[in-house]
Amino acid sequence: MIHGQEAPFEAVVLNKTSGEGVLRAKGLVDCETQKEYTFLIQAYDCGAGANGVSWKKSHKAVVHIQVDDVNEFSPVFREAIYHAAVTEGKIYDSILQVEAWDQDCSPQYSQICNYDIVTSDTPFAIDRNGNIRNTERLSYDKQLRYKIMVTAFDCGQKRATESVAVHIDVKPVCKPGWQGWNKRMDYEPGTGSKQLFPKMHLETCDGPLSAVRAMVELQTSHIGKGCDRETYSEKSLQKLCGAASGSTDLLPAPAASTNWTASLLTDSGRDSDLIFRFDGRQASNVPEQVVPQNLTDQFTIATWMKHGPSPGLRAEKETLLCNSDKTEMNRHHYSLYVHNCRLVFLLRRDFTQVDTFRPAEFHWKLEQICDKEWHYYVINVEFPAVTLFVDGVTYEPYLVTDDWPIHPSSIDTQLTVGACWQGGEVSTPRFTQYFRGSLSGLTIRPGKIETQKVISCLQACKEGLDINSLESLGKDIKFHFNPAQSVLVMEGEDLESVNTAMGKVSYINSRQFPTAGLRRLHITTTVQCFGEDICISIPDIKAVVIVLPPSEPRITIAGSDRLVKPSSDLRGATGVAPFKELRITSTVTKSDGVPFSAGTVHRPGVLEVMHNLDYCDVLVIGEELNPEHESLEIHHSSLIGKHLDATNSTSGISIYGVDSMAHYEEALRQVRYRNWRPATLTNRRFRLTCSELNGRYTSNEFNLEISVLHNSAPVEHVNHMAVQSQYMRPVHHPLMVHTLNSHISGTPPAATVVIVICIAALVVIVVLGIYRLHSTHLDGSKREEDGAKDPKMDWDDSTLTITVNPMEAVEEVVRDEEEDDEDEEEEDDEQAGDMSAESGDSDETEEEEEEDEREVKKEGKQKSKLEWDSSSITY
Repeated sequence: MIHGQEAPFEAVVLNKTSGEGVLRAKGLVDCETQKEYTFLIQAYDCGAGANGVSWKKSHKAVVHIQVDDVNEFSPVFREAIYHAAVTEGKIYDSILQVEAWDQDCSPQYSQICNYDIVTSDTPFAIDRNGNIRNTERLSYDKQLRYKIMVTAFDCGQKRATESVAVHIDVKPVCKPGWQGWNKRMDYEPGTGSKQLFPKMHLETCDGPLSAVRAMVELQTSHIGKGCDRETYSEKSLQKLCGAASGSTDLLPAPAASTNWTASLLTDSGRDSDLIFRFDGRQASNVPEQVVPQNLTDQFTIATWMKHGPSPGLRAEKETLLCNSDKTEMNRHHYSLYVHNCRLVFLLRRDFTQVDTFRPAEFHWKLEQICDKEWHYYVINVEFPAVTLFVDGVTYEPYLVTDDWPIHPSSIDTQLTVGACWQGGEVSTPRFTQYFRGSLSGLTIRPGKIETQKVISCLQACKEGLDINSLESLGKDIKFHFNPAQSVLVMEGEDLESVNTAMGKVSYINSRQFPTAGLRRLHITTTVQCFGEDICISIPDIKAVVIVLPPSEPRITIAGSDRLVKPSSDLRGATGVAPFKELRITSTVTKSDGVPFSAGTVHRPGVLEVMHNLDYCDVLVIGEELNPEHESLEIHHSSLIGKHLDATNSTSGISIYGVDSMAHYEEALRQVRYRNWRPATLTNRRFRLTCSELNGRYTSNEFNLEISVLHNSAPVEHVNHMAVQSQYMRPVHHPLMVHTLNSHISGTPPAATVVIVICIAALVVIVVLGIYRLHSTHLDGSKREEDGAKDPKMDWDDSTLTITVNPMEAVEEVVRDEEEDDEDEEEEDDEQAGDMSAESGDSDETEEEEEEDEREVKKEGKQKSKLEWDSSSITY
């Protein structure tokens, strides 16, 4: 019998005689539940009597049972995942320690005897205690994070069921510098100001600092003239900036009227900036009629120049502009040249009553002259004082030399660009002192000097650096921009304030169509520590802003491309307006925002945009105009209130100036063509083109033909009723204009037709009667065809008793023209639309045509204009 604790054992007698017995377990025993048992056992004999009465007991014996362990459990890690961080470049004895445990009860099976790294090819090792170390120096640039798998073994070599992941991050060695910035930022045109470094901050590795100074530089030297400036023509820019008029552009775009620059090398690949490149072999003579005259004591010379050091030890003079004797002698009257990185302006005055030395040469020594960058130079002459402006900054000459004045002579002078003309003292006249560099916008303005405000406007950049929300900057932040806003300097004592300020630095480009491409950014930083000048070295930052291509406008000129005019209209005092129906529009193709996907058609949207134009040219196609009997002109009053000017010649007319498309439309509609001898003229052809940004965007070529209708071909006369409204100017009796307008405006179409037919019939009858009366007196009269005389006035009206007040006739003509221009277009549209169906197949068509022709002859004094639809004429 077992005494004591509830042991899961029992004692069984095997042999009663010998007393042999056995201890056995009642069920399963588990070492992990209880490793050992201790209890008492006592033996009993069989005793006497039934049911064991009077049994005898032995003494109690102590039984001790130990449960042997079975390796039934696998090791398990205490953490689901392990993390650690190391600094690059160091070898660690132990980066971290992993730990596993086993549920087995015995030391043999419950202890972890070994760990192993499952991941292959890793620079790490692990020891028996779970300590992980690196076997080689780690590099932050090579790999930022490692992920390795580790397993464990107990002393019975039972392996863990699941391996554990260990993440080891590699930290860079703390290097002072800017962090959290992108090397590339995209800028979309028209989006205003864009932050460049919104999340950038300065890492100083906990070094104590007293001040931080950061300089952000926007580098745009590769774009045109050094940054995104307006690329309008020089004259247009001067008008925009309010410069005085009267300047002469000595380097205009090559054209028929400005052909002296055609032989020069141009470098206009960057955004249509018109740049002339001189390599020491190119020069050009300015035509005599272009040379500015009367250079008084006040005048201005301005130019863009890009120039580098001259080659060779003994550098020669390099002449930008020179006015010298054409023949016989070699006197330089005035010139602008570069010599040994010095800019020299020579001005030899003519001899006057006072024959004394006068200031003649003005010298400036500047780094800008030879730094191979674009700079804007303006020389203001207020003799004897001469002032130089470079990029809007004033410089006085460091040296002024005197010379005798030039004695007057009858020798003509020659103005040249890119070299100096030597017409005398040599066997063969030639160019000398060639210029090597690039020039643009070389102008002379006599009698006026430029103001600082105008000079700054002319060279102003349209792109630059900006700071968003200045009011949110800390009070301890000081900042400064250079005049072009390409350099920003910021200083602060608090690191957090400097970080905030740098996050607000932005790029802005105010041009509607900026130059696409990259803009380089360069940031230099200096840090001052307490008691030291510079204690922490901050590496420079180089980044780029990518200006995305703008949506290019498509400028379209539309209108009637053929006009048929009677010769009488061309002989009129005002001639004809070829472009009266002109319409100028501009559209851009914009993406509609629908993403590209397989099987779908991406249709971009077309939007109409408003922007400026800078010139429109009307060119005569074919023979040039003969000024003796024809002209193409625009009245000055048509340009009042607009930023426009116009020049004309026998080859056409040019309207220029930066102004809206609507103003250009209005001006072009006022262009008049006259021919007071149209007898031999059959047609005149013109071509119109318009431009934005000095030719960067050009319109379609709009061709227009004016056909002249002579009275000798009545069979070819076009039926008035069939002419489409937009090309038609029907002749109305002056007294009928208001009547027609007042009735037609609210009359139904059917009623309109009846009224028009009735009026037409009445006019036909009246005109027919007058014509027959007139024809009886016309047979004996003599008719002449003279270009200067209006043939409409030739018939003899001596038998008619009609009294006319000449002043009333003039007033009536003016009033009739104004009514035609303002009121009759709408009326003509309605009449033409309603009458075409009635008159198309009428038997009276030819008779009406003849009568209308006679009406035109009779009413010539009223200056009514006819416009014809050439599409209905059969040749």
